[in-house]
Amino acid sequence: MSHRCFPSAAALAAMVVVAFLSQAPVAAQALSPSAKAKVVTPKWTPPRTPDGQPDLQGFWTNATTTPLERPSQFAGKQTLTEREAAEFQERALRPAGEGPPGLQAGSSIDAFWFERGDVVADRRSSLIVDPPDGKVPPLTPAARERIAAREPDRRLHPADGPQDRSLPERCLLWPSAGPPMLPTGYNNNYQIVETPAYVVILVEMIHDARIIPLDGRPHPGPGIRQWLGNSRGHWEGNTLVVDTTNFTANTAFRGADENLHLIERFTRTDPDTIRYEFTVDDPTAFTRPWSAEIPMRKTNGPIYEYACNEGNYALADILAGARAEEKRAASKQGSR
Repeated sequence: MSHRCFPSAAALAAMVVVAFLSQAPVAAQALSPSAKAKVVTPKWTPPRTPDGQPDLQGFWTNATTTPLERPSQFAGKQTLTEREAAEFQERALRPAGEGPPGLQAGSSIDAFWFERGDVVADRRSSLIVDPPDGKVPPLTPAARERIAAREPDRRLHPADGPQDRSLPERCLLWPSAGPPMLPTGYNNNYQIVETPAYVVILVEMIHDARIIPLDGRPHPGPGIRQWLGNSRGHWEGNTLVVDTTNFTANTAFRGADENLHLIERFTRTDPDTIRYEFTVDDPTAFTRPWSAEIPMRKTNGPIYEYACNEGNYALADILAGARAEEKRAASKQGSR
Protein backbone atom coordinates (compact mmCIF):
# COMPACT_ATOMS: atom_id res chain seq x y z
CA MET A 1 0.00 0.00 0.00
CA SER A 2 1.48 3.25 -1.08
CA HIS A 3 1.35 6.31 1.16
CA ARG A 4 1.03 9.88 -0.10
CA CYS A 5 2.21 12.86 1.91
CA PHE A 6 -0.02 15.95 1.62
CA PRO A 7 1.37 19.39 2.65
CA SER A 8 -0.13 21.13 5.62
CA ALA A 9 -2.40 24.16 5.09
CA ALA A 10 0.38 26.55 6.23
CA ALA A 11 2.92 24.98 3.87
CA LEU A 12 0.45 25.12 0.98
CA ALA A 13 -0.21 28.82 1.64
CA ALA A 14 3.53 29.53 1.67
CA MET A 15 3.94 27.75 -1.67
CA VAL A 16 1.18 29.86 -3.20
CA VAL A 17 2.77 33.10 -1.95
CA VAL A 18 6.20 32.12 -3.32
CA ALA A 19 4.69 31.20 -6.66
CA PHE A 20 2.83 34.52 -6.81
CA LEU A 21 5.88 36.58 -5.93
CA SER A 22 8.04 34.77 -8.47
CA GLN A 23 5.53 35.60 -11.19
CA ALA A 24 4.90 39.21 -10.14
CA PRO A 25 7.87 40.76 -12.00
CA VAL A 26 6.97 38.82 -15.12
CA ALA A 27 3.38 40.01 -14.90
CA ALA A 28 4.52 43.60 -14.44
CA GLN A 29 6.84 43.34 -17.46
CA ALA A 30 3.98 41.95 -19.49
CA LEU A 31 1.91 45.12 -19.02
CA SER A 32 1.52 47.14 -22.17
CA PRO A 33 2.56 50.83 -22.07
CA SER A 34 -1.10 51.88 -22.05
CA ALA A 35 -1.83 49.53 -19.15
CA LYS A 36 1.18 50.82 -17.20
CA ALA A 37 -0.03 54.40 -17.70
CA LYS A 38 -3.27 53.48 -15.93
CA VAL A 39 -1.46 52.34 -12.79
CA VAL A 40 -2.01 55.19 -10.34
CA THR A 41 -0.19 55.62 -7.05
CA PRO A 42 -2.78 55.81 -4.26
CA LYS A 43 -3.45 59.42 -3.24
CA TRP A 44 -2.41 60.24 0.30
CA THR A 45 -5.38 60.98 2.54
CA PRO A 46 -4.80 63.32 5.47
CA PRO A 47 -5.91 62.15 8.91
CA ARG A 48 -9.06 63.56 10.47
CA THR A 49 -9.83 65.09 13.82
CA PRO A 50 -12.60 63.48 15.92
CA ASP A 51 -15.10 65.94 14.43
CA GLY A 52 -14.08 65.06 10.86
CA GLN A 53 -11.90 68.02 9.90
CA PRO A 54 -8.51 67.51 8.16
CA ASP A 55 -5.95 67.22 10.93
CA LEU A 56 -3.31 69.96 10.74
CA GLN A 57 -2.42 69.70 14.40
CA GLY A 58 1.11 69.44 15.67
CA PHE A 59 4.37 71.35 15.64
CA TRP A 60 5.67 72.78 12.36
CA THR A 61 8.56 74.90 11.07
CA ASN A 62 8.81 77.04 7.94
CA ALA A 63 12.58 77.63 8.18
CA THR A 64 14.14 77.74 4.72
CA THR A 65 17.06 79.31 2.90
CA THR A 66 14.87 79.96 -0.15
CA PRO A 67 14.41 83.76 -0.32
CA LEU A 68 11.05 85.45 -0.61
CA GLU A 69 12.13 87.19 -3.84
CA ARG A 70 14.20 85.66 -6.61
CA PRO A 71 17.88 86.71 -6.50
CA SER A 72 19.18 88.56 -9.54
CA GLN A 73 21.57 85.72 -10.47
CA PHE A 74 18.53 83.47 -11.03
CA ALA A 75 16.48 85.97 -13.05
CA GLY A 76 14.10 84.16 -15.37
CA LYS A 77 14.79 80.82 -13.67
CA GLN A 78 12.01 79.45 -11.48
CA THR A 79 13.73 76.17 -10.59
CA LEU A 80 17.37 75.61 -9.68
CA THR A 81 19.48 72.68 -10.76
CA GLU A 82 20.70 70.34 -8.02
CA ARG A 83 24.15 71.92 -8.21
CA GLU A 84 22.80 75.48 -8.05
CA ALA A 85 20.59 74.59 -5.10
CA ALA A 86 23.52 72.99 -3.25
CA GLU A 87 25.80 75.98 -3.89
CA PHE A 88 23.08 78.44 -2.84
CA GLN A 89 22.50 76.44 0.33
CA GLU A 90 26.22 76.42 1.11
CA ARG A 91 26.48 80.20 0.71
CA ALA A 92 23.39 80.75 2.87
CA LEU A 93 24.85 78.67 5.69
CA ARG A 94 28.27 80.33 5.51
CA PRO A 95 28.95 82.88 8.29
CA ALA A 96 28.77 86.47 7.01
CA GLY A 97 32.33 87.61 7.61
CA GLU A 98 34.72 87.39 10.52
CA GLY A 99 33.82 88.18 14.09
CA PRO A 100 34.16 86.90 17.65
CA PRO A 101 33.83 83.12 18.07
CA GLY A 102 30.28 82.11 17.15
CA LEU A 103 29.27 85.68 16.36
CA GLN A 104 28.64 86.84 12.81
CA ALA A 105 30.12 90.17 11.81
CA GLY A 106 27.57 92.97 12.02
CA SER A 107 25.19 90.82 14.06
CA SER A 108 24.17 90.95 17.70
CA ILE A 109 23.12 87.29 17.70
CA ASP A 110 25.35 84.26 18.11
CA ALA A 111 25.28 82.16 14.93
CA PHE A 112 24.21 79.17 17.04
CA TRP A 113 20.69 80.60 17.25
CA PHE A 114 20.06 81.05 13.53
CA GLU A 115 17.64 78.65 11.85
CA ARG A 116 18.66 78.34 8.23
CA GLY A 117 16.48 75.47 7.11
CA ASP A 118 16.84 73.89 3.67
CA VAL A 119 16.23 74.85 0.07
CA VAL A 120 12.65 73.76 -0.63
CA ALA A 121 12.28 70.28 -2.06
CA ASP A 122 11.37 71.40 -5.58
CA ARG A 123 14.40 73.75 -5.68
CA ARG A 124 12.37 76.89 -6.37
CA SER A 125 14.48 80.04 -6.63
CA SER A 126 11.94 82.13 -4.68
CA LEU A 127 9.02 81.65 -2.34
CA ILE A 128 6.98 84.00 -4.54
CA VAL A 129 5.24 81.98 -7.25
CA ASP A 130 3.23 84.82 -8.80
CA PRO A 131 4.24 87.11 -10.53
CA PRO A 132 6.38 84.73 -12.58
CA ASP A 133 9.48 86.90 -12.07
CA GLY A 134 9.45 85.98 -8.37
CA LYS A 135 9.41 89.61 -7.23
CA VAL A 136 7.08 91.68 -5.06
CA PRO A 137 5.14 93.86 -7.51
CA PRO A 138 5.96 97.59 -7.60
CA LEU A 139 4.21 99.89 -5.15
CA THR A 140 1.55 102.25 -6.44
CA PRO A 141 2.44 105.94 -6.80
CA ALA A 142 0.26 106.72 -3.78
CA ALA A 143 2.09 104.12 -1.66
CA ARG A 144 5.48 105.49 -2.69
CA GLU A 145 4.40 109.01 -1.75
CA ARG A 146 3.11 107.80 1.62
CA ILE A 147 6.38 106.06 2.44
CA ALA A 148 8.50 108.99 1.21
CA ALA A 149 6.50 111.41 3.37
CA ARG A 150 7.46 109.47 6.50
CA GLU A 151 11.15 109.25 5.69
CA PRO A 152 12.26 112.75 6.81
CA ASP A 153 10.65 112.28 10.23
CA ARG A 154 12.31 108.89 10.64
CA ARG A 155 15.68 110.36 9.71
CA LEU A 156 15.37 113.39 12.01
CA HIS A 157 13.72 111.54 14.91
CA PRO A 158 14.99 107.96 14.84
CA ALA A 159 14.71 107.38 18.60
CA ASP A 160 12.86 110.19 20.38
CA GLY A 161 10.85 107.43 22.04
CA PRO A 162 10.09 103.72 21.61
CA GLN A 163 7.30 104.52 19.15
CA ASP A 164 9.94 105.68 16.67
CA ARG A 165 11.50 102.22 16.47
CA SER A 166 10.31 99.27 14.40
CA LEU A 167 7.62 96.85 15.54
CA PRO A 168 10.09 93.94 15.98
CA GLU A 169 12.40 96.11 18.09
CA ARG A 170 9.43 96.94 20.32
CA CYS A 171 8.41 93.26 20.63
CA LEU A 172 5.05 94.00 19.00
CA LEU A 173 5.12 92.07 15.72
CA TRP A 174 7.55 89.93 13.71
CA PRO A 175 7.24 88.69 10.11
CA SER A 176 7.06 85.11 11.40
CA ALA A 177 3.74 85.94 13.07
CA GLY A 178 2.41 87.80 10.03
CA PRO A 179 0.11 87.13 8.60
CA PRO A 180 1.46 86.16 6.17
CA MET A 181 3.81 83.98 8.20
CA LEU A 182 7.32 84.33 6.78
CA PRO A 183 10.48 82.61 8.02
CA THR A 184 13.04 84.82 9.76
CA GLY A 185 16.45 84.21 11.32
CA TYR A 186 15.18 82.11 14.19
CA ASN A 187 12.06 81.00 16.13
CA ASN A 188 10.32 79.74 12.98
CA ASN A 189 8.15 77.24 14.85
CA TYR A 190 4.37 76.98 15.12
CA GLN A 191 1.85 74.84 16.93
CA ILE A 192 -1.57 74.27 15.35
CA VAL A 193 -4.51 73.24 17.53
CA GLU A 194 -8.01 72.53 16.20
CA THR A 195 -11.45 72.45 17.78
CA PRO A 196 -14.77 72.15 15.92
CA ALA A 197 -15.21 75.94 16.12
CA TYR A 198 -11.66 77.34 16.00
CA VAL A 199 -8.15 76.83 14.68
CA VAL A 200 -5.38 78.28 16.84
CA ILE A 201 -1.87 78.94 15.51
CA LEU A 202 0.67 79.54 18.27
CA VAL A 203 3.72 81.41 16.95
CA GLU A 204 7.04 80.88 18.71
CA MET A 205 8.26 84.43 18.06
CA ILE A 206 6.79 86.73 20.72
CA HIS A 207 4.37 83.84 21.48
CA ASP A 208 1.53 85.35 19.44
CA ALA A 209 -1.59 83.20 19.13
CA ARG A 210 -3.82 83.54 16.11
CA ILE A 211 -7.34 82.46 17.06
CA ILE A 212 -9.31 81.79 13.88
CA PRO A 213 -13.08 81.15 14.15
CA LEU A 214 -14.68 78.73 11.68
CA ASP A 215 -18.34 79.60 12.24
CA GLY A 216 -18.76 81.98 9.30
CA ARG A 217 -19.00 85.16 11.36
CA PRO A 218 -18.25 88.38 9.42
CA HIS A 219 -15.23 90.58 9.91
CA PRO A 220 -15.75 93.52 12.27
CA GLY A 221 -16.27 97.02 10.94
CA PRO A 222 -13.41 99.15 9.63
CA GLY A 223 -13.10 100.98 12.95
CA ILE A 224 -11.48 97.93 14.57
CA ARG A 225 -7.85 97.35 13.55
CA GLN A 226 -5.40 94.73 14.84
CA TRP A 227 -1.67 94.07 14.52
CA LEU A 228 -2.37 90.59 13.10
CA GLY A 229 -5.51 91.65 11.30
CA ASN A 230 -8.84 89.88 11.79
CA SER A 231 -8.94 86.29 10.53
CA ARG A 232 -11.90 84.11 9.54
CA GLY A 233 -11.47 80.51 8.41
CA HIS A 234 -13.37 77.81 6.55
CA TRP A 235 -12.61 74.42 5.00
CA GLU A 236 -12.48 73.80 1.25
CA GLY A 237 -12.01 70.05 0.98
CA ASN A 238 -8.75 69.24 2.75
CA THR A 239 -7.59 72.87 2.74
CA LEU A 240 -8.03 75.40 5.54
CA VAL A 241 -8.68 78.80 3.95
CA VAL A 242 -8.10 81.86 6.15
CA ASP A 243 -9.36 85.30 5.11
CA THR A 244 -7.76 88.22 6.99
CA THR A 245 -8.62 91.94 6.87
CA ASN A 246 -8.68 94.88 9.34
CA PHE A 247 -4.92 95.39 9.55
CA THR A 248 -3.46 98.55 11.03
CA ALA A 249 -1.66 101.06 8.82
CA ASN A 250 1.41 100.55 11.04
CA THR A 251 1.71 96.86 10.18
CA ALA A 252 2.89 97.91 6.69
CA PHE A 253 3.78 94.45 5.37
CA ARG A 254 6.21 95.04 2.47
CA GLY A 255 4.67 98.51 2.03
CA ALA A 256 1.02 97.47 2.47
CA ASP A 257 -1.47 99.72 4.23
CA GLU A 258 -4.66 99.19 6.21
CA ASN A 259 -6.45 97.97 3.04
CA LEU A 260 -4.42 94.76 2.96
CA HIS A 261 -6.57 91.70 2.24
CA LEU A 262 -4.82 88.38 2.77
CA ILE A 263 -5.90 84.87 1.80
CA GLU A 264 -3.96 81.94 3.30
CA ARG A 265 -4.32 78.26 2.44
CA PHE A 266 -3.08 75.36 4.62
CA THR A 267 -3.05 71.92 2.97
CA ARG A 268 -1.45 68.86 4.54
CA THR A 269 0.20 67.05 1.63
CA ASP A 270 1.88 64.20 3.51
CA PRO A 271 2.45 63.16 7.15
CA ASP A 272 5.35 65.60 7.54
CA THR A 273 4.38 68.58 5.34
CA ILE A 274 1.81 71.37 5.18
CA ARG A 275 1.75 73.43 1.99
CA TYR A 276 1.27 77.03 3.13
CA GLU A 277 0.14 79.46 0.41
CA PHE A 278 -0.83 83.09 0.66
CA THR A 279 -2.08 85.81 -1.67
CA VAL A 280 -1.60 89.51 -0.92
CA ASP A 281 -4.21 91.88 -2.35
CA ASP A 282 -3.89 95.59 -1.55
CA PRO A 283 -4.83 97.74 -4.57
CA THR A 284 -3.86 100.99 -2.83
CA ALA A 285 -0.35 99.69 -2.12
CA PHE A 286 0.62 97.19 -4.86
CA THR A 287 0.12 97.41 -8.61
CA ARG A 288 -1.20 93.83 -8.64
CA PRO A 289 -1.92 90.93 -6.23
CA TRP A 290 0.93 88.50 -5.56
CA SER A 291 1.30 85.02 -4.09
CA ALA A 292 3.89 82.86 -2.38
CA GLU A 293 4.18 79.25 -1.23
CA ILE A 294 6.18 77.95 1.76
CA PRO A 295 6.48 74.36 2.99
CA MET A 296 5.85 73.85 6.70
CA ARG A 297 7.60 70.72 7.95
CA LYS A 298 6.84 68.68 11.03
CA THR A 299 9.17 69.34 13.95
CA ASN A 300 9.45 68.41 17.59
CA GLY A 301 7.71 70.32 20.36
CA PRO A 302 7.07 71.85 22.71
CA ILE A 303 7.32 75.52 21.85
CA TYR A 304 9.04 77.48 24.59
CA GLU A 305 7.97 80.99 25.54
CA TYR A 306 9.99 83.68 23.81
CA ALA A 307 10.38 86.36 26.49
CA CYS A 308 10.90 89.27 24.11
CA ASN A 309 10.05 92.20 26.38
CA GLU A 310 11.78 90.69 29.40
CA GLY A 311 15.07 90.43 27.52
CA ASN A 312 14.74 93.48 25.29
CA TYR A 313 17.85 95.32 26.47
CA ALA A 314 18.49 96.52 22.92
CA LEU A 315 15.57 98.95 22.88
CA ALA A 316 16.61 100.55 26.17
CA ASP A 317 20.19 100.78 24.90
CA ILE A 318 19.06 102.41 21.62
CA LEU A 319 17.09 105.06 23.51
CA ALA A 320 19.91 105.61 26.00
CA GLY A 321 22.34 105.99 23.12
CA ALA A 322 20.07 108.57 21.47
CA ARG A 323 19.94 110.60 24.72
CA ALA A 324 23.73 110.45 24.94
CA GLU A 325 24.02 111.69 21.37
CA GLU A 326 21.69 114.58 22.16
CA LYS A 327 23.74 115.58 25.22
CA ARG A 328 26.94 115.46 23.23
CA ALA A 329 25.43 117.59 20.45
CA ALA A 330 24.12 120.11 23.02
CA SER A 331 27.53 120.25 24.69
CA LYS A 332 29.26 121.02 21.41
CA GLN A 333 26.65 123.67 20.62
CA GLY A 334 27.16 125.32 24.03
CA SER A 335 30.96 125.44 23.70
CA ARG A 336 30.83 127.49 20.51
